[in-house]
Amino acid sequence: MDLALPRSRKDLQETQKAGKRRAVELARRAPFFRDRLKGIDAERDWGEIPILDKETLRGLSAEQFYREFCAGPREAWREFWRSGGTTGKALFYPRTAEDLHWAMLGFRRVYRCAGAGVGDVAHLSLPLGIHPAGQMMARAGEAEGIAMAWVGAGAAAPSELQLDLLALFKPTLWVGMSSYGIHLANLAQARGFRIDALGVKKIITTAEPLSHAKREKLARAWNARVFDSFGMTECMMMGSETEGEDAVSEGFRTWSDFVYLEVLDPTTLQPVPEGTEGVLVVTPLCTNNATPFLRWNTGDIVSMKEAPGSGPFAVFPLVKHAHRTAGFFKVRGVNIGHGEFEDHMFANREIADFRCEVTNDGGLDQFVVMVEVRGDAAAVFPSLERSIKAKFEVTPVLRPVPAGTIAREFESSVKAPRFVDRR
Repeated sequence: MDLALPRSRKDLQETQKAGKRRAVELARRAPFFRDRLKGIDAERDWGEIPILDKETLRGLSAEQFYREFCAGPREAWREFWRSGGTTGKALFYPRTAEDLHWAMLGFRRVYRCAGAGVGDVAHLSLPLGIHPAGQMMARAGEAEGIAMAWVGAGAAAPSELQLDLLALFKPTLWVGMSSYGIHLANLAQARGFRIDALGVKKIITTAEPLSHAKREKLARAWNARVFDSFGMTECMMMGSETEGEDAVSEGFRTWSDFVYLEVLDPTTLQPVPEGTEGVLVVTPLCTNNATPFLRWNTGDIVSMKEAPGSGPFAVFPLVKHAHRTAGFFKVRGVNIGHGEFEDHMFANREIADFRCEVTNDGGLDQFVVMVEVRGDAAAVFPSLERSIKAKFEVTPVLRPVPAGTIAREFESSVKAPRFVDRR
């Protein structure tokens, strides 16, 4: 099976042209888009379609989302995908059988890009549940002829069990989040377990930023080559690093036949020159039968270029992530909106000021929050930690700082650095 790959860039352009027309037609069925698309011709007026951002979507209640944003008959829905949280609350996106067909092809392409297939044994350590990445990667691996161990992650598959199963299965491929792969390697070392001697040749990561230092540590600990991939629940699995290309300097081959990609200036929302960094805006062309996202502002800062290469995936553009986002952090696969987090902190009267950093010293990503409190930090921090964990699904590292510290730091900067990604 060729996974529906376009044969040339001309074929790709024709696919995109038809896909954009269809995307607008599908969106017109949803009440949410009727006024937004009045007088819009998909070919002539694409750039006039309003950008859809998280602030707009978070303004809809769950009931409004299903009634006004979703399109098509509910009888056609076959599955729900949990959003990553960029909207400030978890939404559950319906997927039709046609959506799932195309989504499966996108996930299968990741294994094809990594050169994994029949004869491989894969240990999958992604969560298995209503977030789609785990189960879709498991199904896609099986469809590619890989022997998949659906191990999962979390309480059902604690880290000690993961190591026991790795020793049992002796996989050639490990699939999971990069931070968790480093965590397993550290735990194995503490146990005197040689994770680098298992025979794992390749690692496929997804769901969180992968810095150069983090990639090197993961590859060294497992003695394996790392292939990163990226996607989003609003669309599908969208791209992957490929064999034969320098992923660190080049980036992801991105399925621009399944998603239409735009890189725009974050301020003006106008296209930037090829190879220039901007915010990634995407429109699903195939997985839009129930949720017709049009020009979705992902918040990811990327650059995109056409680049020659070899093999069937060379027809696709290369998208390189700058490992930062506009408006939210991605921490251990969870998106934390800056505005929503600021609202949460300042709603607490005990909080005088705060500043956030995401750090990584080679292990799990840490969400560090420096906090000035008006009372006793020891009395405030336990409830603050619980509230952050409950709302944002990430346990913070809280650090008290003296009153006035953060304000003085802000005074020395042109733009107040309240949210800093230090990975």
